[in-house]
Formats: sequence, C-alpha cells, structure tokens
Amino acid sequence: MSKYYLGVDLGSTTSKAVIINEADEIIGRGITNTRANYSVAADIARDEAIYNARFSVLRKKLEDEIKAKPEYKKYITDLESVFQYEQFKVRLDKLGEELLKTCDTFFKDEKKKEEIIGYLRNIRRAFKPLIKQDYLYNNLGAKNQFFRDIVSEKYNEEVNKLDMSLFEPLMTVWDKSISPAENERIQFNFQELIHKAMDELKDKYKNLPDTMPDNASVNFDVEMNLLKGNFDRVSETLREHIDEISEIEFNIANMTGTGYGRALLPFPQDCIRSEILCHAFGAHAVFPETRTVLDIGGQDTKAIQVDKYGLVTSFQMNDRCAAGCGRYLGYIADEMSISLNELGPMAMKAEKEVTICSTCTVFAGAELRELTNLGEKREDILGGLHKAIIMRAMSLIARSGGVFNEFTFTGGVARNPAVIKYLGQLVKENYGDNIKINIHTDSIFMGALGGAMFARRNIQADLPNAGKTKTTA
Repeated sequence: MSKYYLGVDLGSTTSKAVIINEADEIIGRGITNTRANYSVAADIARDEAIYNARFSVLRKKLEDEIKAKPEYKKYITDLESVFQYEQFKVRLDKLGEELLKTCDTFFKDEKKKEEIIGYLRNIRRAFKPLIKQDYLYNNLGAKNQFFRDIVSEKYNEEVNKLDMSLFEPLMTVWDKSISPAENERIQFNFQELIHKAMDELKDKYKNLPDTMPDNASVNFDVEMNLLKGNFDRVSETLREHIDEISEIEFNIANMTGTGYGRALLPFPQDCIRSEILCHAFGAHAVFPETRTVLDIGGQDTKAIQVDKYGLVTSFQMNDRCAAGCGRYLGYIADEMSISLNELGPMAMKAEKEVTICSTCTVFAGAELRELTNLGEKREDILGGLHKAIIMRAMSLIARSGGVFNEFTFTGGVARNPAVIKYLGQLVKENYGDNIKINIHTDSIFMGALGGAMFARRNIQADLPNAGKTKTTA
C-alpha cells in the first residue's frame, strides 16, 4: 500500500493542506478560509486535499493514455471543475438554511421577514446560474477557492441593484449567516458527487455549439471538438478508472502541523513545527538554490535565511500586529468596497506612489479617507500602500542578514502583482540585478508543503538562537 504524508498550515486567514507521496511529489492541495473556527478549517482543508489527490492519482494512472488521447486530459480537468461545482451547490443550500434561520431570529415583524426572505430567494435565483456557468466554462474553482468570496461577490452585485432601503437588512442577514455556513464541515460522498459531475458534463458537451468562439485557443478547439464528438465513449472508457479512484484509501503515514494556529491542531506535540521552519523547507524543496525566503502571510511577515539543506540559519519576524500583511490588505479592500483580488491590479495602474505615513491597520481607514479627500486617485494611493508594505518587509530582510541568491517569496500575498512589482524593484535597488527571485504558483502552500516534507522525513529541527529576536518594525 502506498504511503502518503500530510502537512497542514493553519494560518490566521487561510488554512492549507498538502499531501505528498514517498517521492516528495505533491498529489493533493486543499485550502479554505480560516475565519473563527480553526479546527473545522483544518479538517476542511485536509478533506479538499484528499479530493484533489484523487484527481491527481487519476491523471497519473492515465498518463500514457492522456499522451495518446488529449481529450482525456480535458475531460478530467472539466470533471474536477464540475465536481467543485457540485460541492458548491451543497454549501449554497447550507447557506440558504442559515439565511432563513437568521431571518427567523432577527426580524420580529412577520411581514418584514417574509419580504426579506422573498428578496433572498430572488437573489439566489439570479446568481446561481451565473456561478454554474463560471464553474463549467471558466474554471472558476481554480481561480477562486473560497466559497465566501464567490458568493459574496454575486450577492453584493444583486443587493446593489435593489432599493437602498434594503441594503442594510440584506447585508446584516448575510453577515450573520455566512460564517456558520462556511465553518461547517460537510462530509461529501466522493463517488456520488463524481457521478453527478459526469452527468453535468454530458449535458455540457451535448449542448456545445458546432463552432468555438473566436477567442478560443487552437488546443482548446481541438480538445473540445474531440469531446463533443466522442463524449460518451470517453466517459464510459474512464468510468471504471474513476470508480476505482473513488474507493482509494489514502494511508497517511505521518503528518505535521504548522502555522499561526498550530497549537490548536489535534496533532501530537512532536508533529508540530514552527511555520518559519516549514516555509523555509517548502521553499527550498521547490527551489533548491534558495538561500533567502520572504513569507508575507495573513497575520505576520517572516524574513528567513536558509542553508543548502533548507534549514533555517537566521530570521526576523513581525508578529505583533498585522501591519503590511494579508489581514491589512483585506481591511484596505473592505474600506474601498472592492474585493481583495482587485487590490493588486488596481495598484498596478498607479501613475505615482502616494506617500503612506503608516501601515498600521488601526489608522488605515482614516488615512485612506484623508488622502481621497485631498484628491488623490485610488490607484496612486494603492501604489504607495503596496510599496510601503514591501519597504517594511525589506527592513526585516536586512535585519535577518540581507538577500542572497536565490530569493524565494512565499505566502498568499505572493499572488498580488503589485507586491511582486515593488519587491522586484526594491531587491534590485538594494542588492543588484543578479538576484534571482522565485515565485511559484504554489506559494500559498509552501508552509503546508514544508510540513508534509518534515512528516515524510520524520526529522527534528529547531530555530536558531541567533537572529531569533522578533520585531514590530
């Protein structure tokens, strides 16, 4: 029986899980919002990693067939997207139940309660087919893994179409309902959902147009047309393999927990590792020449120096407040009434960087409003804000020992294009043109990956005494 190893990174804003095999290959990734319930978040992330692992095993099993028949690869990719939609539908039903519960307890006036419930049903009817379209045709599951963010965007759009008098009650009901719905662990029946996904795909391909859109790639056209003509044969050929991976038991031989909330994980003490060690080990695993690591997470920033084995030699950490971290950026997004994903692209449009006096979360809202009142453009304010975040991080890096080749950037904030832009600029200005900066699509999973690799090796490691001083700078 194959052995697998689990790493769980229980962060302050997101929880990640990674499963690796005995060859250190990532076969499963899972991620969810942490919010208020650390224990449930860790369980959900682990469940998602196992679902994802089943699809990885299926691809590996069919490696030779996929090379010969590219339509198989397209089918499996689509199948995973529709599987995620089937999960989404179940969670949406749970949210609907929570919304009704909230209305029952919040509104004493029966007439007002029925009115709000009516609007809630209309809102759901309006956005549900749009989200289904995005899952089936635009790979929404890969672009946005968070149930809250997907529904929130559509919900807000529909609420903003209504009379302003409805805004407050509808948003109050939403705020009181989303956390209970999101923080419930749902035990999905993989085989049941995968068969529903196969049925959905059958309808999708049956209803495909005879010609593809002008903006579709050549490869996309070929794969889609092959599936349109051969869907029944492809699905029946793969059904036996799909049923087989549905029955796989993933034997987790060892596990490691890390992250901001690691002390809350139900793991033995010897299975808990510092997030600094795990981010360093994970970054080094993906980029073996890594000598400097910067991790900007939800609650803290870590500047880390590592040796040729990926073990930490020194570090500096800002952990006294969330200034310049993911939570701070989330607060800024809320103040500007935009999504977190819009911050970076908007900052990339800056024509100048407005000087930001403080990156303190407490004063951020007041400073944003003051700068806006002075006539500064939002893009320029965000440009200055993103630059200030990186200047703060560069100070930590300098105190940890500076930047050495290669430099690897980890954490969820590494997905922000404006952060990447200013990081590149400041590293170049301070350390020259020869530093190679590594950013990976799995940057947000580096801590969990490092944890899984510690679990596989079953080794002990401690943080160095030198350079261990924490800072608020």
